[in-house]
Amino acid sequence: MSLAWYAINSHPNKENLLWKQLEQRGYECFYPRINVNPVNPRSRKIRPYFPGYLFVRVDIESVGVSTFQWMPYAKSLVSFGGDPPVVPDHFIKELQTKLGEIQKKGGEFFVDIHHGDSVSIKSGPFEGYEAIFDICLTGSERVRILLKMLSDHYVPVELHVGHIEKKKKNTQK
Repeated sequence: MSLAWYAINSHPNKENLLWKQLEQRGYECFYPRINVNPVNPRSRKIRPYFPGYLFVRVDIESVGVSTFQWMPYAKSLVSFGGDPPVVPDHFIKELQTKLGEIQKKGGEFFVDIHHGDSVSIKSGPFEGYEAIFDICLTGSERVRILLKMLSDHYVPVELHVGHIEKKKKNTQK
């Protein structure tokens, strides 16, 4: 019995239902998801990292490819030339580590934002201002930035994470 990871394709927006199906049938699966801060507060706050795809760890010889073709909410295993390729264990582990780091930082807004980075305020009462990113406030969707005021004086301001974006560095000389 040789267990290996395979990518499985779900029907559109049915990843969560497919994940539940796989779990109920006793398959080990990895459903990469990430916290997001949507513009519409009623939108989903957790979204698939790879929309339409999950990973399942099975012995494909004993289970058979057709099991996943006929499973509710599944299209099929991702295949090339009719054969599903094995997803390396180290890739799954690295992906789990990376997603853990993103979640630890507070979600997708913080992937590339670090203490001291220049940010632009894109909405709210300080829209159009530039600031310096200070910290993500734990347990909330808020951040503290240092807003530059008159005569190079910086004032700490707390904002919703969705109000800022990392300022793009100008690469032209």
